[in-house]
Amino acid sequence: MKKKFGTGILVFVLCFGYLFLQNKIPDEVSVRPGETLQLHTGIPLSMEQKEEEPVTLASMVFGRSGLGNSQKTGSYTLSCRLFGVIPIKDIYVQERGEKYLIPGGMPVGIYVKTKGILVIGTSPVNGMSGETVEPAKYLLKSGDYICSVNGEKVSTKEELLDRVHEYGDQPMAFGIERNGERIEVAMEAVMTQEKAYKIGVWVRDDLAGVGTLTYTDTAGNYGALGHGVSDADTSTLIDMEKGLLYQTDIIGIIKGKRGTPGELTGIINYSSRYCLGDVKKNTKAGVYGKLDVIPEELTSEQQIPVGFKQEVQLGKAEIICTLEGERKSYDIEITQTNFNARETNKGIRFVVKDQELCALTGGIVQGMSGSPIVQNGKIIGAVTHVFVQDASKGYGIFIEEMLEQG
Repeated sequence: MKKKFGTGILVFVLCFGYLFLQNKIPDEVSVRPGETLQLHTGIPLSMEQKEEEPVTLASMVFGRSGLGNSQKTGSYTLSCRLFGVIPIKDIYVQERGEKYLIPGGMPVGIYVKTKGILVIGTSPVNGMSGETVEPAKYLLKSGDYICSVNGEKVSTKEELLDRVHEYGDQPMAFGIERNGERIEVAMEAVMTQEKAYKIGVWVRDDLAGVGTLTYTDTAGNYGALGHGVSDADTSTLIDMEKGLLYQTDIIGIIKGKRGTPGELTGIINYSSRYCLGDVKKNTKAGVYGKLDVIPEELTSEQQIPVGFKQEVQLGKAEIICTLEGERKSYDIEITQTNFNARETNKGIRFVVKDQELCALTGGIVQGMSGSPIVQNGKIIGAVTHVFVQDASKGYGIFIEEMLEQG
């Protein structure tokens, strides 16, 4: 029995160790042309060029610190082995030219129009005779998008109400987008005691909120948030038809406390004169578009290089954000990196070290998502999440992940 127990413990330790090593080594990396790939893994790791791919130059150096170096030309795959024997994983390596960005850090108002009408949930309605009816139950689901009624396109709540009222108690075919597929469901509205036809569904056709601009380039292309715009009720990424980015002023700070995330409160002026640009894409790694006007705070800012994920080091870094009308840098300490995190926007883990920031906000608060993370003169990522139980700790996304989506 003891022998079996010991064997089980050994298997568990080996499996855990293998998964640990998997996360220490990225699936893909970028290097600059002619640059030597360096992975500071802290383990005795060797990397070899896979034979099936061409290479013009190869050199391998392995030091006591567990630093593996490999210099290649073009795109290629490296096979990583522990102690030069045990295969761990392959890394796809892509050469990329140096890229420069202007770090953001200013609050922005983000408005997005849904592609169709988002279903939040269903509810019962009271019919004319007092009976309780729920027409949409089992037919519509939270996260569905209503796109048409009897073949007629609907894109706003008002249009949906008009169509339901128009058809009254006649059968209606609702065109639905569910999980990327188009389907139709048949439903009949109910005349309520308020003498209005209803189908018993809660819907939304747009969202707005405050976030932080992460970066822009000299052409005005930008990225923000570091995570997507999601609906709070359905916890789904918004399928967006169009969006706009607005100038925003922060008017208050709700300090983060243990168990309660803080928040930046801002005013979004929806006048066209305050519109900064459009929102073209809403992805899990952030929102993207093009600025028509470079924010005044950035007109004198210089571009800085992009730091690749393997260049991110544990230790001192800084985040840039605007809290009291002034764009400033605040000190943080990167405590962990995960190249293969289950959630793309949790690759960097950090703790706020800046006493001024802690005094103002308690650490990271809602609305700071997208604040650029800078280390050693390079933009390496963006703030994405806060630890609910400790506002001084947060997560960030690698800037490479954002650029891949942008």
